[in-house]
Amino acid sequence: MSVYEKLKALNIQLPAVAAPAAAYVMHAQTGNTVFLSGHIAKKDGKVWVGQLGKNMETAEGKEAARLIAIDLMATLQDACGGDLNRVKRIVKLMSLVNSTSEFTEQHLVTNGASELIGEIFGEQGKHARSAFGVAQIPLGACVEIEMIAEIV
Repeated sequence: MSVYEKLKALNIQLPAVAAPAAAYVMHAQTGNTVFLSGHIAKKDGKVWVGQLGKNMETAEGKEAARLIAIDLMATLQDACGGDLNRVKRIVKLMSLVNSTSEFTEQHLVTNGASELIGEIFGEQGKHARSAFGVAQIPLGACVEIEMIAEIV
């Protein structure tokens, strides 16, 4: 099953690629490696504001990470000239979770993105990962994730 068949089976429609909010580009390529800028969580088209361990639960954070993965795939599609089937491998995700110092489930929050990417890309979606708890993310977002991928 192709990437697009999997997206359709999951009833996922990729959104338009977001515009940069500051002095950067959404993706940069060197050789066959594509680096995607951090994408922040959005809910109903607005920044999903919150802090895990304070006013958000792990399950909500996991859903936010899943939604970020969808936005990342849209940006990756743009980097691939419109064809996600050019993805050879998702290499790494780095996840920043806006959380209190007592919250220790950043890895479970990040699973929302990792699990969806694995489901869509199969073996090519198995990736290295880092998940950090941070004191704040731009605009108060609950989660931010960046991606590195190899394309052909």
